Amino acid sequence: MSQEPEPEDVKPKLNLTLNYEGNQITVKVKANTKFAKIFQAAEVCFARTFKFVHEGKRVSKDDTPAELDIEDGDQIDCFLEQVGGGPPLAS
Repeated sequence: MSQEPEPEDVKPKLNLTLNYEGNQITVKVKANTKFAKIFQAAEVCFARTFKFVHEGKRVSKDDTPAELDIEDGDQIDCFLEQVGGGPPLAS
C-alpha cells in the first residue's frame, strides 16, 4: 500500500516550544505562520512582553518558521523586553 503524497500547498504543522525561565508552552503552527501570531500567544499565556530568540538570533514578528529553517520540536526562548536603557538624563 503506498501513501499518496501531500499536495504542495498543504504545509505540515510544527510543534514549537516557547520557553520563559523554565516555564514552557507548546504551540502548533504552520511553517508559514507569521511569528506575530505566535508571540501574541506567549505574551497572553505568560502575561509579559518579550523578545524572542532562536539559536542565538532575534526573531522578528514578520519572520516565519519556514524562513528561519525552524523545525518541528525546536525551542524559542523568551526574554523580558526591556524598555528604555538610554543614557542618563543630564541634571
